[in-house]
Amino acid sequence: MRILKFSKYITKKLSFILFLGFIFSYSITTISAQKKYTVVLDAGHGGKDYGASRGGYIEKKIALSLALKTGEILKKDKDLNIIYTRKKDVFIELHNRARIANEKNADLFVSIHCNANNSSRPHGAETYVLGLRGNKENLEIVKKENEVILLEDDYRKNYDYDPNSPETVIALSVLQEENLDMSLAFGGLVQRNFRGIKRYDRKVKQANFLVLRETVMPSVLIELGFISNKVEGQFLNSRSGQYKMAKAISEAIKKYIKQIKINSVGELPIDTTKKEEEKTTLVKTKVKPKEKKEEPKKVVVAKTKESKKVSSPKKKEPKKEIKRGVYFRVQIAASRNKLSNNFNFKGLSEVESSFIEGYYKYYYGQTSDFQEVKRMQSKAREVGHKGAFVVAFKDGKKISVKEALNSL
Repeated sequence: MRILKFSKYITKKLSFILFLGFIFSYSITTISAQKKYTVVLDAGHGGKDYGASRGGYIEKKIALSLALKTGEILKKDKDLNIIYTRKKDVFIELHNRARIANEKNADLFVSIHCNANNSSRPHGAETYVLGLRGNKENLEIVKKENEVILLEDDYRKNYDYDPNSPETVIALSVLQEENLDMSLAFGGLVQRNFRGIKRYDRKVKQANFLVLRETVMPSVLIELGFISNKVEGQFLNSRSGQYKMAKAISEAIKKYIKQIKINSVGELPIDTTKKEEEKTTLVKTKVKPKEKKEEPKKVVVAKTKESKKVSSPKKKEPKKEIKRGVYFRVQIAASRNKLSNNFNFKGLSEVESSFIEGYYKYYYGQTSDFQEVKRMQSKAREVGHKGAFVVAFKDGKKISVKEALNSL
């Protein structure tokens, strides 16, 4: 009897020790592994906005059905909080779709759409992340998805934007890169899963979709396929086809979140085969004439490489020593070519450049106060840098704004 009681006592003690071990190991994992992740599923179009319509197949209906099916699969995962921009056939403005995701502090935004073409030949699925692109094919898709704002009341007040203007769509503005790598990583997972269910892979692409531009978290816009293609239209309109697509998307989301939890997004398969070359700037057209006029001078400078090395490090090196801790800046431009030293950024002073990943990025201001940097952002936008956005750094290295705010 005593032996039995003693064994029970030992069992309880061991259980308690194991429990403490679990708590300890849990406490040293990243905070991201302890939270519930919010995913916003955005069924494209709706209500008076039908989206694409071909052969009896309607984009708004297919998009809604796919979003709901994807959500049902994901709701089985207790670590996920699923939010829909719409669950019924209602019209939702583009800026309100983004607002829903922003206000819910979402970790991922997934907008679901169908493609269509005047020809019945195009087919396949593709995933878009934010970017600027001059390709005519992408431009037409962007205009098709963005022109929904014309159905909104006071759209000029909400956007100051004409979706039918190529100059607007390909506008030489800042490419927001805060969440680009994460979006590309997730897009790669989606496309890999589409290949797994025998869908033609049209790759991960970048384009200037308004709904992606307005969100402040990793976000993608999925074009499920072409309803203008008879076979693909039938597939996307069928129960089995929709389930397969929903399963592919949901599995990509779960894989992405799993990698986020263990802080290893770098392991995700970023599809770079279609990573576009659109990272140009707002100032490209203004700079070129100046370069042509000063060609003789620039040739001389180019030959004396030492002068370049002397001028840029002198400005950058001492600043690196000062930039300690967490701080914020406003990115106003990015360019493959370095701008001339006398370039006027619409009157803004204290503009500095850094050469990062093949681009000269131009930052305005520096502060550890988030409210102050938001005021700087407003000022930058007021003077004409409409695409200006906030970026964060820690000890000179770029980090996410969310991470910076959490560390303050």
